[in-house]
Amino acid sequence: MKSILKNIISKIIKYEAILIIKKYKPKIIAVTGSVGKTSTKDAVFAVMSSEYFVRKSEKSYNSDIGIPLTILGCPNAWFNPILWLRNIIIGLELIVFKSEYPEWLILEVGADRPGDIKEITKWLRPQIVVLTSFAKVPVHIEFFKNREQVIREKQYLVDALKHDGTLIVNGNDEDSMKIKESSKNISFVYGTDKLADLIATEAVNYYDQDKKIEGLTFKVEYEGNIVPIVIKGSLGAKSIYSSLAAIAVGLTQKINIVKSAEALLGLEVSKGRMRIINGIKGTTIIDDSYNSSPVALASALYSLKHIKTKRNARKFAILGDMMELGKHSSDEHYKAGKIVAEVCDVLYTVGIRSRKIVGGALDGLMDEKNIFQFDDSVTAGKALQDMIKKNDIMLIKGSQSTRMEKTILEVMLEPERAEELLVRQEEEWKIK
Repeated sequence: MKSILKNIISKIIKYEAILIIKKYKPKIIAVTGSVGKTSTKDAVFAVMSSEYFVRKSEKSYNSDIGIPLTILGCPNAWFNPILWLRNIIIGLELIVFKSEYPEWLILEVGADRPGDIKEITKWLRPQIVVLTSFAKVPVHIEFFKNREQVIREKQYLVDALKHDGTLIVNGNDEDSMKIKESSKNISFVYGTDKLADLIATEAVNYYDQDKKIEGLTFKVEYEGNIVPIVIKGSLGAKSIYSSLAAIAVGLTQKINIVKSAEALLGLEVSKGRMRIINGIKGTTIIDDSYNSSPVALASALYSLKHIKTKRNARKFAILGDMMELGKHSSDEHYKAGKIVAEVCDVLYTVGIRSRKIVGGALDGLMDEKNIFQFDDSVTAGKALQDMIKKNDIMLIKGSQSTRMEKTILEVMLEPERAEELLVRQEEEWKIK
């Protein structure tokens, strides 16, 4: 019965979204790829909202129902039929009456299964498509035959670009560049390669007066001009690439880099995505708990590697299972363990699959006495309370189902701010 109701509601919301698009004709920026979609969407919103009336997908609403909800400007009503009815009424009001509506919609578009994006492009035609990056083992690959099928699914969005639309691609990603070569649309390339249109250079972490990590800085080169960019409260290559993509989108709409840099300075970093949070006992948490995939985990670990620490401070990796990897699961967890051994002093794992991380870490010559295994995230967090010391740094990451935000809740300095700082704090998640 629930499934039938969900399908009915989904169809009604989708049909309303189609009519709203036809009536108000907003321009659409669609962000897709295997890694970094939400961070990129948020950065694009920060830049575009400095000049235009813009709406973005909330959280990670990138599905067949999440995208229509964004178009309607409504929240996910979860299991509340009254709220779903309210959403439907809001959609009807937008269709029947004339309302103020955004000039631009920034939509995160994902695919869990074959056909997801192809179905959306039957009625959604973007003005701009941003390709973030793909991965050798993409997230959600479990339901696809191979990675090529994943990439093809995302390419349907590029195929749906309007004839005068723009394709913005990560020049450091081979698959994105192949899609660019096959597209007839105008393209704009960002990256760290000198052949890119928009180039990031001299990326470094920055610290406060007590030498505590605060964020990162880098320089952007474009047509002979160089502008410094500061990203507060976040780390890693993902933040650099998402900022570049946002600046590139801005340039296509005549927003200069200086103004984009100012907008990014005020960017609110996405929850659970390499976000810096204060921990108990004078420690630092790198919260990457939203989700996990092999390429994202490797990137997060190497970001941890490059953080400078005070003498005797240790680097912890607290890692939950990576889900939806299918036949690749065992190998990818093991490979992650080899990187952990290279980067970290202490390893905590949560879940059955992550035990393979332990195997990789041991083979990478990590000391067994510094490795701890747990079945759930809360127990891991409580154990951390006794283990950590002042100036230690903890990277906490795992797939959604491992609920690694619960680990963070046990060791964050201000747990009363959990709703503000952490992912999955809605009641619907808390009861799971």
